[in-house]
Amino acid sequence: MMEGISHECCSLAGTLKLNKLIALYDDNEISIEGSTDLAFREDVPARFRAYGWNVIDVPDGNCPAPIDAAITLAKKSDKPTLIVCHTDIGYGSPKAGQASAHGEPLGEENVQLTKKALGWPEGEPFCVPQEVYEQTAEAAKRGAEAEAAWNRLMDEYAVAYPELRKEWDVWNSCELPVDLLHDDAFWAFDGKAATRNSSGILLNRLAERVPNLFGGSADLAPSNKSEMKGKGEFSAENYAGANIHFGVREHAMAAISNGIKLHGGLRPYCATFFVFTDYMKNAMRMASIMDLPIPYILTHDSIGVGEDGPTHQPVEHLAGLRAVPGLVVFRPADSRETAAGWVAAMTGDRPVALVLTRQDLPLYENSGKDALKGGYVLSDCEGAPDAILMASGSEVEQCVGAQAILKAEGINARVVSMPSFELFDAQSAEYKESVLPSAVRARVAVEAAATFGWHKYVGLDGAVVGLDRFGASAPYKVLFEAFGFTSENVAEAARKLVK
Repeated sequence: MMEGISHECCSLAGTLKLNKLIALYDDNEISIEGSTDLAFREDVPARFRAYGWNVIDVPDGNCPAPIDAAITLAKKSDKPTLIVCHTDIGYGSPKAGQASAHGEPLGEENVQLTKKALGWPEGEPFCVPQEVYEQTAEAAKRGAEAEAAWNRLMDEYAVAYPELRKEWDVWNSCELPVDLLHDDAFWAFDGKAATRNSSGILLNRLAERVPNLFGGSADLAPSNKSEMKGKGEFSAENYAGANIHFGVREHAMAAISNGIKLHGGLRPYCATFFVFTDYMKNAMRMASIMDLPIPYILTHDSIGVGEDGPTHQPVEHLAGLRAVPGLVVFRPADSRETAAGWVAAMTGDRPVALVLTRQDLPLYENSGKDALKGGYVLSDCEGAPDAILMASGSEVEQCVGAQAILKAEGINARVVSMPSFELFDAQSAEYKESVLPSAVRARVAVEAAATFGWHKYVGLDGAVVGLDRFGASAPYKVLFEAFGFTSENVAEAARKLVK
């Protein structure tokens, strides 16, 4: 109850009147360091009543009957319910009510005394009484009967309402009801666009094809382009809406998305500014641990944010998220690569962070589905390359410009778009060699972010044009030039490497 996420989630639950939510609060007044009074003296029931919750007090949280009665009462409520269970930590042991019961072993002597106090068999080191087995077996029998009854009901439903049963199967399947990879209309784009705008278009194309998309932003939907048009707003007055307003609650937003995905039936996504993933990190990490395929729409991806300045300009965030095992970070260079990112997010089995620009980017002739490989040759040279220029996102534009400069000087440069380290690293050794031939050691990586991570691609002989400091407040074009993200600077870095 001390952690901020409890405030964020429970405030939203009260606003939405989520009456199926019942929380049991084990109020034992002990933390690892001692009494909770050391750092926590607030009136928790009053806080939850202020959120719009019911609160039920159970004086003896070690007795099942009043807890069962409280749950029964809570099920009749039109609000979420907090059941406050007053308990003794380490109940029945000599350490009852002590902080040491929280994280320390009881010890052999105290285990024996605890067993004696609880009327548990003391002879064997680990013994489960027969009556426990019998009670568990009876509970398992009741559960099996309940499941069988539900399955019969579902079979009858399928006969009576075959079309609705098919729809139910679609909503609860891991497979998409459409083939996005071969859907030409999904991939169709023209001209320049900020990738956040392209993502908004793609999200709405998905909403037309995938009926159970559900998501929203942490109070930034107009900026994130994360609203599904015509799908309504989820609220206490309208549970049929597909757009949820999470409010300024980034941690809760990501954690709630995890819960929705684990429950099943809906395909959640969530959105905010990329810099605010600092608040989401724990929940994103949990999604990675659990292999939850959740798309994160993360806009305003670099110093390209411009005048908002260093507080809103991500620098270390790409490197930080790329370090999370199982999380796919995808920073597209144009609209078609953004489509590839959404396909990866909707068809894979891992969470995907879609890192998107505020500023417009060109649409490249050869971009598209190859971006699903994480890295590919976007623009090649005639003959063997003398140098390789690689980048993600907006900085691909500077690499393409540098390629033209170098060509006029007789230097053959290959441009590699690298939207996702994780997807590229998963490719075969043969494919990676075809994109980044080991014989070409003059390599330049370009990214308007911390350089950490790129050295595994450029090697000891290569160079990284990056940003190992915080940004500044100015128009983005001014910042790009001031920090060296220009075609001429990239070309100069390549010249120094070509021998």
